[in-house]
Amino acid sequence: MNKKEQIKSATFIPDNKDLQILRLLQADAKLSVRDIALKIHLSPTPTHERIKRLEQQGIIKEYIAVLDKKAIDRGLVVLCMVALSVHNKKTAGKFIEAVKLLPEVVEFYNISGDFDFMLKIVSSSMDSFHEFFVDRLSEIDGIGQTKSIFVMNTIKESHQIL
Repeated sequence: MNKKEQIKSATFIPDNKDLQILRLLQADAKLSVRDIALKIHLSPTPTHERIKRLEQQGIIKEYIAVLDKKAIDRGLVVLCMVALSVHNKKTAGKFIEAVKLLPEVVEFYNISGDFDFMLKIVSSSMDSFHEFFVDRLSEIDGIGQTKSIFVMNTIKESHQIL
């Protein structure tokens, strides 16, 4: 096991300063190390080291820009439930790999209940969703049943978990 794997496999419990850093970065990932250090009352060097450790541990997975879907013509949000026709590892694996390649699918969950998977799909219009569904999604082998729910209005949307 190399050093990077050892770092990732070690149990890591964030302390109060780490949690403060994580909250600040969730609210604004563009904050500089200096700005974060000032807000958490630490000097920049240990703050930078903490951020790097949080990244190496996989606690900070990535830095992203959250876009306004309507402003970029992706205002239609559809939650699509999928039940597989055959329940085995091979069918599920092929389905998962095929769906991961679809850029319209922005979230993808394995769920319990009457359906096996839930996909969050963004599209520019009902017509473009229909085209995506008919020409691409429904062509994936192993789909037994689907149910699509069209989001009428987003009440709350957040990526902050702390």
